[in-house]
Amino acid sequence: MNHRLLLLSATVLMYCAAPLSLADDINQLTEAERADGWRLLFDGQTTTGWKGYKRDDAPGTWEVQDGSLFMNSEGADRDRGDLLFAEQFADFHLKLEWRISEGGNSGIFYRGAEQPQLDVIYKSAPEMQVLDNERHPDAKMGVDGNRTAGALYDLIPPRPQNVKAVGEWNQVEIIVEDGNIQHHQNGELVLEVQLGSAQWRELVAVSKFPGLNPDWVDVPGRGFIGLQDHGDNVWYRSIKLKEL
Repeated sequence: MNHRLLLLSATVLMYCAAPLSLADDINQLTEAERADGWRLLFDGQTTTGWKGYKRDDAPGTWEVQDGSLFMNSEGADRDRGDLLFAEQFADFHLKLEWRISEGGNSGIFYRGAEQPQLDVIYKSAPEMQVLDNERHPDAKMGVDGNRTAGALYDLIPPRPQNVKAVGEWNQVEIIVEDGNIQHHQNGELVLEVQLGSAQWRELVAVSKFPGLNPDWVDVPGRGFIGLQDHGDNVWYRSIKLKEL
């Protein structure tokens, strides 16, 4: 065996013995998740299964980049719009990861409705805020941090505020069951509220939402999960859901 072949053989052995990279771990279900009824909503390669608000195709600004759903602020001739998973869900446990650009703003919607009188999903759906808290002005607006990353947007601030630095991936979970909403951010429960409760109605009444949609307080019993095009670069991956 010549020297070149020996070197090639050693390289192949090193590659095969190397541990899995991060790319091998994303957009995958564990065996335990499969057995427990979880499903992937994003295959890591295409926008299959996703669509725009009140349209059948995905807006052109949404691309797949390095195993992530990427909202490209300069993409596809500015064919903009929020990205919705094409199926609707009632009670669920959602997991995903997000990364935001400097000064960026986005959001994760759930139980959204495509109503004839509405033009965007946020006018019908609760939102978990995705934000660069240090640079985007929304972090200083609202009340007591209820527009910072992890918040139930314009309603409830996350406690603790444990978002990671811009450029790092944040792990979040949203659980909706029997009207109870929980937001988890980076392994911690940061807020909880009961839909339809007196607390819920009081929070909505003093928010921006009644001015956008008088029926916003009555969140639909099932609806769409959506990712917001707020005009800033943002990445989402490892989007998993279990119906409850």
